[in-house]
Amino acid sequence: MITVIVHYRVRPGNAARVRAVLARHAQASVTEAGCLQFLAFQDAEDPERFALYEAYEDAAAFEAHRRGEHFRVNVEQTINPLLAEREGRVYGPPIEAD
Repeated sequence: MITVIVHYRVRPGNAARVRAVLARHAQASVTEAGCLQFLAFQDAEDPERFALYEAYEDAAAFEAHRRGEHFRVNVEQTINPLLAEREGRVYGPPIEAD
């Protein structure tokens, strides 16, 4: 399993649009083969900040997600142009006790 955590800060005036697109994107993403969880959050104190928590069976499932049509439309074409900052990290399998 891999986990992806992404942080967005949108340019002023774009929070409502990004929120709506993220809701649609999360709903589509969880239907993909290999996507275990996809959650989008809006910061409770700063509405221009968002966080995504994504879990996939493996790296291939994550790459398939990034090649999908809804990723292209929702993220690449719609959300990315509205961002002031974006940081994403991919984490390996969960750490488990020996």
